Amino acid sequence: MSSPCLFDSHALMTFLQKEEGAHIVARFLNEIQDGSLTGLISVINLGEIIYLTKRRFGEEKKREVLGHIRRLNIEVLPAPDTLVYQAAELKALYPISYADCFALACAINHAVVLVTGDPEFKIVEHLVKITWTAGREE
Repeated sequence: MSSPCLFDSHALMTFLQKEEGAHIVARFLNEIQDGSLTGLISVINLGEIIYLTKRRFGEEKKREVLGHIRRLNIEVLPAPDTLVYQAAELKALYPISYADCFALACAINHAVVLVTGDPEFKIVEHLVKITWTAGREE
């Protein structure tokens, strides 16, 4: 089994909206489905997907997307106090969104590859291994 991977919201939104880089996310998701890979996401990043989908596409699409994500067999990581504090510390040090700090903190804590296409993560490449969904790595 490969090392687990952790998705940020950008990666899963790329896949769900069939944007550039969706095929890279799809490869990870196929490995998760066949049991050769464990996929993770922070509950905070899942919440980000939920609110973005509802805001852009409405309640019905939000429910559809949430059901689809549940079927992907991605483990949702909780946000205990220690993670909140770690994300806050990362936010104080780096100019990235607070939600992205949760993905970063989870990737650090679980020593996993972070899957993203969000250019905000370029500034923290030295902290975790990143697989880029667009423009960086195929």
